[in-house]
Amino acid sequence: MEIKITRTADTILMVRPRDFGYNEETGLDNEFQNRPEDGQQNLEPGRINEQANQQFAAMVKGLRKNGITVLVLEPPVNADISTPDAIFPNNWFSTEHDGTLLTYPMMARNRKAERRLEDVEKLLNENGYTIRNCIHVGRLDEPAKFLEGTGVLIIDHVDEVVYAARSDRCHADQFENFIRLRFYKQGILFDTRSSSGNPIYHTNVMMSLGDQYAVICADCIVDPASRKTVLDTLNRSFDVMEISQEQMERHFCGNILQVRNKKNEPFIVMSDNARKGFTGDQIRFLEQYGTILSFDLSTIERIGGGSARCMMAEVFSIREPGF
Repeated sequence: MEIKITRTADTILMVRPRDFGYNEETGLDNEFQNRPEDGQQNLEPGRINEQANQQFAAMVKGLRKNGITVLVLEPPVNADISTPDAIFPNNWFSTEHDGTLLTYPMMARNRKAERRLEDVEKLLNENGYTIRNCIHVGRLDEPAKFLEGTGVLIIDHVDEVVYAARSDRCHADQFENFIRLRFYKQGILFDTRSSSGNPIYHTNVMMSLGDQYAVICADCIVDPASRKTVLDTLNRSFDVMEISQEQMERHFCGNILQVRNKKNEPFIVMSDNARKGFTGDQIRFLEQYGTILSFDLSTIERIGGGSARCMMAEVFSIREPGF
């Protein structure tokens, strides 16, 4: 079977939250997270999880209504360990066009319980997707060299270039290990700085690649030479649109994803917050490349520190005929 390499996927996998909430461990370096405010009824733990589930369900329904294939991994039954960030699966696994399923070492100890390789493989197999190999990047018990999947890896599958912002969740050695493991032609690692002076915790909050366009907060790349390398490389293959640090940090305008539906029609998925954060000209720029679908993800963004792109794990594996 011929493998067609694409930059965007026509299937995404999402994980229904069971006990979504503020993660104390990830809050140490994720400046996008916000603690629930004491005394507000609608921010009690049970209510937070309820709101997250409502927002998750509405997003799944909206994507499916537009013909986008969404596979939902249900929460594990009778699990004892809390997984407040399980709604963000793209940090622990990814798929590639050749049928490889990769898992990654995550920094927070309480996120390791999110890794459900057998359950994901079963869900993909049941829906006709070919999984030929399962590979773990780094050690299963990796103590220091973390690499949080497509949270930190922005992959151009066509040009075989991988972009990544260095952080505690993206170790340089592990990044190079990934590039060698998957035989990518080029890996571009760069340093970033938020408005408060800290590294951006995940690259996918400041950068997104579509089929023909790229959205990037270039201002947060510290070194001018690195910034030029990133922009020059992007400009060879993409129509590049820059966003401000305010748009990135307050509106999650970098945390968007282009996907395709069953008719191969392109859509750009984002939160309502991101859509409001883009200017009119920027919206018109994006609409050249796909229909914008936005969803209310306010609780997920505020408490979890991630948005629409973080919730979607792309499925690039080949689907067998008949499914």
